[in-house]
Formats: sequence, structure tokens, C-alpha cells
Amino acid sequence: MKKVRAYLSSLLIAALVITSLPVAAAPTAPQGMDTASTNLASTNLVSTQSVLAGDRAGADRERINDILSRADVQEQLLKQGVNLDDVEARVAALSDAEAQQMAEQLEQLPAGAGVIGALFAVFVILLVTDILGLTDVYPFTR
Repeated sequence: MKKVRAYLSSLLIAALVITSLPVAAAPTAPQGMDTASTNLASTNLVSTQSVLAGDRAGADRERINDILSRADVQEQLLKQGVNLDDVEARVAALSDAEAQQMAEQLEQLPAGAGVIGALFAVFVILLVTDILGLTDVYPFTR
């Protein structure tokens, strides 16, 4: 009887260990995967706040790009000696908070005076990132 009990308990333990292995070895995102792949592999829920923040940041960048695509703004940027490709790259590199702040500043500018204010805001952002060493636009910051 003791042999049967020992055999059954060993068999039961082995069965429990084998059935719990798939749970313990659940697939996780390997290191080195990009963010999109990690999000697809993840089973976590996405909060409404994070989705709205992403949409808001995209709308802010779109607003900034709309203003920067105007001919008069581009003309003024070229007069300031700013490369338009650098401006596009810089806007794309803005954090969500910086894009929101810049879009809010553009919204607060009075009609007609927005070009100068927008150019000044772009100039200041480019200058600050150049001083921090993130870009290489202005030679006088070295």
C-alpha cells in the first residue's frame, strides 16, 4: 500500500509540475524588441489616458507642422539661416510635453503676429537643443 501511495504521489507531483510549466514559462517580450513588437506581444490593457495623450501629441505636432509649412514662415526661417530639414527633424524629436507647450504658444499668438512669434519659438527651441548638444544647427553655440 505504501508503494502504491508513494508511486501515486510521485505521479501526481510530476503531473502538477508539468501542467504548471506553461504558466511559469509564459512568453515574454525578448530584450531588443522594438516598442511596437513589445506592445503587440504584451497582453496588458492600454488606458484611455495614454491613448488620448498620444492623440493629443500627434495633433500638436500636426498643428506645428501646418504652421511651419506655410510659405511665409519658411521664408523667414531661411532668412534666419535655418535649414528646413533640420526644423522638420527637430519637430519630430520634440517630446510630447514640448510639442504641447509649443502648440499652446502658437494658439495664444494674435492673428497676423503669429509668424514672428512662431519663428521666435522655433529659433529658441533650436537654440536650446543646439546648446544641449542634441543638434548642430547654429555654429555660434560651440
